[in-house]
Amino acid sequence: MPDEWQPLLAFVILVVDIAASLHAVLRKRDTRAAIGWVGLIWLAPGAGVLLYALFGLNRIRRQATEIQRERRLVSRGATPDGGGLSVQARPRLAGLARLSEQLSGRPLLGGNSIEPLRDGDEAYPAMLTAIDGATTSIALCSYIFADDRSGSSFVQALARAVRRGVDVRVLVDDVGARYTYPFVHRTLRRAGVRVARFLPIVSRTGIAFFNLRTHRKVLIADGTLAFAGGMNIQESNVAAMRPRRRIRDVHFRIRGPVVQQLQDAFAEDWAFVTREILDGPRWYPPVESRAGTIAARVITDGPDRDFEIIRNVLFGAVSSARESVSIVTPYFLPDAPMIAALSVAALRGVRVDIVLPERGNIPLAQWASRALLWQLLKPGGHVHLTPPPFDHAKLLVIDRSWALIGTTNWDPRSLRLNFELDVECYDEPFALAIQGLIDERIAASRPFTLADADGRPFPVRVRDGIARLMSPYL
Repeated sequence: MPDEWQPLLAFVILVVDIAASLHAVLRKRDTRAAIGWVGLIWLAPGAGVLLYALFGLNRIRRQATEIQRERRLVSRGATPDGGGLSVQARPRLAGLARLSEQLSGRPLLGGNSIEPLRDGDEAYPAMLTAIDGATTSIALCSYIFADDRSGSSFVQALARAVRRGVDVRVLVDDVGARYTYPFVHRTLRRAGVRVARFLPIVSRTGIAFFNLRTHRKVLIADGTLAFAGGMNIQESNVAAMRPRRRIRDVHFRIRGPVVQQLQDAFAEDWAFVTREILDGPRWYPPVESRAGTIAARVITDGPDRDFEIIRNVLFGAVSSARESVSIVTPYFLPDAPMIAALSVAALRGVRVDIVLPERGNIPLAQWASRALLWQLLKPGGHVHLTPPPFDHAKLLVIDRSWALIGTTNWDPRSLRLNFELDVECYDEPFALAIQGLIDERIAASRPFTLADADGRPFPVRVRDGIARLMSPYL
């Protein structure tokens, strides 16, 4: 570069660094994230701004979904439960139910049936049966949709549904769809299935929203039968296929009025991506009012108008606990206020159990997690490490009477960046069933104690501590 151009380049970089720093200071709610990004911008001039543009601009406006949002389930004929018998039996849960309604904008609906399905061995056959039995519509959203042996079964079933005249819509995340090759969205198109990618990384406008992904996993058949939870579509979830890297998980079969809330969530995402509004009896048939006894509500979260909703629901749930808090999550990197809420619960005498994989699939995230566990162990929390295979389940039970199931991990990506979907359930028998799944994991795990945390070799503690400093970027 000619010498006379260098002062001009330096001036441009300075102006851009200042602008990016001001954006981070004014827009980042998390102080740690703001400090981290400003530090990176000035320590790596130019490059820091590029990284901030790719990974730090984490809010979008989904204007295309406003029409869909006006069509909430209340106007479709379902009757709000008002808390249901389970809430009446546990009056302190009424406050949590009110909090969730205020945050989500959705009513709590009674009369639902929710059945846990273990791993792809149970979930995939049930999902494929639902697809093959559909007569009017199928909506499918997944983060990872692999074009492998399991994914191929779903592609073929969806193609059969299209040939039967069923309206099929498939939404896959643009990053998750690229975990395997060939890319499944291309295979689906060749099979005649209408598919869209959520926030393509590269488009005609360039590279945008690299860091914002949909993590939601939901299947709805005929608007009456749904499957939701944390399970992606990939052969790693099927033990019978003997995959090289097996993954444990839990998915859920759902019937009842809350299915239409799941349909609403999918329709909002589909309208945002394609501008097509899904409505009418093919997508919203009459509500099945009494499929079971569970009062349930869908809670969506994302870096738009739903920002930090699930995080605040988690705060409310932990704060309302009087007996126990049981958490299963593959990634555990809560921020300081969430750690404080869990610690205070333990100090109040609440039994706090956190179940984590002993061997994670993202080493940096696992190291960072190990560095902060002492903060929960010291006030009396309990940490359990499950042996392989890697456990990808996300479960939360409060006082054996309230459960949260879905896609949210206890980490910054899920709580601040991803588009997530969870279902809260007010029903003691169901909560006890989920607690049973957690207790099975605890029985097979080994405890990670305060002595274990303090006894890590010095180099390991340094490594974990440095990884923890990266948590705003994780």
